[in-house]
Amino acid sequence: MNIKEKTQTLKEIIASKGSMLVSYSGGVDSALLAVLATEVLGSNARCILLDSQVVPRAAIEEAQQIAQDYHLSLEIIPVPVMDDERFKKNPAERCYWCKKNSAEVLKWQKEILHFACIADGINVSDKGEHRPGLVASTEEGIIHPFLEASITKADIREIAQSFGLQFWNKPSAACLSSRIPYGDEITPHKLSMIEEAEAFLHLNGFSQCRVRMHGSIARLEITNDDLPELLSIRDCLVKTFKSIGFTYVTLDLEGYRSGSMDEVLLNGEDE
Repeated sequence: MNIKEKTQTLKEIIASKGSMLVSYSGGVDSALLAVLATEVLGSNARCILLDSQVVPRAAIEEAQQIAQDYHLSLEIIPVPVMDDERFKKNPAERCYWCKKNSAEVLKWQKEILHFACIADGINVSDKGEHRPGLVASTEEGIIHPFLEASITKADIREIAQSFGLQFWNKPSAACLSSRIPYGDEITPHKLSMIEEAEAFLHLNGFSQCRVRMHGSIARLEITNDDLPELLSIRDCLVKTFKSIGFTYVTLDLEGYRSGSMDEVLLNGEDE
């Protein structure tokens, strides 16, 4: 199928549900789904953004702005994910427990609204990654319209661009817990340090970056094109990161890549 046919198939899938609660983060995937669901279903489409300590405050603000710009019906609901010891211990299946907790809240909202389904932005490209959260959400009955329509991440960006949606090229994001190696406990203090460090990078123009936390070491991942600019602010960066609480600041020469913490799993290493 070409992109027009995939878009039409996606709209037909959405229409067939009658009503849809979108698990919304403000990322390009869930935002496109929310925009199309609102176009197709009108008031029978709602968005729920689940807020917790693993979500950067800037991401919440961006998600709210997108919802406002595209007239999405949005409700933000807190989720106490840090109360779950299975999540805080940070096993390789961490995302499974997070999604299980999230699904409870979403299903509760679905029942209140008497909506037909809960949908998320999982797409074909996600299937090639370590995604225990996908297993959990599927177990809980959450549907994946992009998967049903055989739509990839690249397709999503192309569709969003064709509709003139300004977020079509928004950088990929992930929850802050993904910056901590499996087996290292997730704590509010660690999450706060990571969030503050990445906020510094974003303020300095580095939109696609990660600060991976290895004990007191910050391992920076940025794109190759951004390397000269990063080195030009090296002194300020090191000073800022040390004031945040990092002892050492390092640069990963492989550069930015999604899911780099999963490499230990692919290599068969212990958590």
